[in-house]
Amino acid sequence: MEQLDISRREALKLAGMGATSLGMPGAVMGSDKLNAQGNAVRSEKSCIFVLLCGGPSHVDTWDMKPNAPSEYRGPYKSISTKVPGMRLNEMHTKLAKLTDQFTLINSMTHPGAISNHFDAMHNLLSGQSTKRVQNGVPDDQPYLGSFVAKHKPSKRNIVSNAWLIKCVGRPVFCAPNIALGGYLGSAYAPVFVGSANNHPAMEKFTPPKIYDLADEERLSQRRKLLGSIESSALAKNALGRDWGDLREKAYDAMTRPEGREAFDLKREPTKVRERYGMHPLGQNLLLARRMVEAGVRFVTVNGWAGQADHDKKGPPSSSWDMHGGNMGMGNAFGNGSYGMGFCLPRLDQALAGLFTDLKERGMMDNTLVVVTGEFGRTPKVLTQKPPGRQHWPKCFSSILAGCGIGGGRVYGKSDKYGASVTNNPVRPEELAATIYHALDIPLNDLQIDNAGGRPITTGKPVMELFA
Repeated sequence: MEQLDISRREALKLAGMGATSLGMPGAVMGSDKLNAQGNAVRSEKSCIFVLLCGGPSHVDTWDMKPNAPSEYRGPYKSISTKVPGMRLNEMHTKLAKLTDQFTLINSMTHPGAISNHFDAMHNLLSGQSTKRVQNGVPDDQPYLGSFVAKHKPSKRNIVSNAWLIKCVGRPVFCAPNIALGGYLGSAYAPVFVGSANNHPAMEKFTPPKIYDLADEERLSQRRKLLGSIESSALAKNALGRDWGDLREKAYDAMTRPEGREAFDLKREPTKVRERYGMHPLGQNLLLARRMVEAGVRFVTVNGWAGQADHDKKGPPSSSWDMHGGNMGMGNAFGNGSYGMGFCLPRLDQALAGLFTDLKERGMMDNTLVVVTGEFGRTPKVLTQKPPGRQHWPKCFSSILAGCGIGGGRVYGKSDKYGASVTNNPVRPEELAATIYHALDIPLNDLQIDNAGGRPITTGKPVMELFA
């Protein structure tokens, strides 16, 4: 019998739980592969997608222009890194020592004139460059995590697709289909974990209720009762045996402790937690690593850096929307919640912690890491006070690592101001195709089911990125 990918609703029914907690999104699973000890083997690949909501300035972070006039290059200096020719912002002191582990793309681009968060994020996450609304009809293209959940569902966890801290605050920051699963349906939408008031850097962090089994003893009794009333004739039938096996897999995925234990960060050594940083971004990346180890296929991490003690501005979705004074966000080059002086050191610490941890745990071969915003920032600093930069979709930067992505290289190039791509442009289509290829999702097999033959992306993988 072919592998059956089932929703949480079906999993709950198969496990004998009746109507309890039905309809939770992001909860699809596949068949299990067990080792000699009866434990699941982690052989499939996963992705940690770090979304720097708001759009970080590429010319102040990873594609700096030290020879440009001051009104373009901004106040920061670039520093050399472990890779000759690759220079980063001076606040990336930890990341500079790990550049041999990732590829830096300096030629990301939205081909259309997309200058708002809503559309740019939709295109980035859906792997396309078309308009979100065409002829009055909103696009229902699912996002990366939903496709991964459908075609590479977890073998060990009731959750396949998760999102750590859903974007909140002003709706312009939220891509339209993040909670819907697009045309695939809500079963493939992500499970949202945490909030501004409930995140893993907090002492009393509360995991999502999807892992709450309520009365586990009663669940076990239901399982036994269901098994006892099955007729021997049905048990001898091949289809009946298949459904019985599938029910057992659903029960196993729900009751396996590793899914719940992933949220207990106190199991981590203090040294490891502090390596990531004891702030929302650092601890969410650590949680993402633990969830991947527990079998979750796709974890999107909102790149919220937290709030500066002296500056409580900003929703937990837009640390990187650094307009400066013209939107009342303070100095983009300062130390407030919307300032690079506050956000960049936290990003540096968190990413360095993640890359170091994945390498030490032998997880780089099976864990793809993507770090990107939905667009970049204007090459020229806005003249208002305090200073900032406006949205810029024509050119921005991304980081990719793991799952065969080569390290220690810069791919693509922008012009002397960082205004436009001069070679090897990478659109949302190519980025999505590269992610699917890295996760072993064969694009030529996905002219998909209820989509009327629509491909998940029209792009091709950037094969030069793979070692």
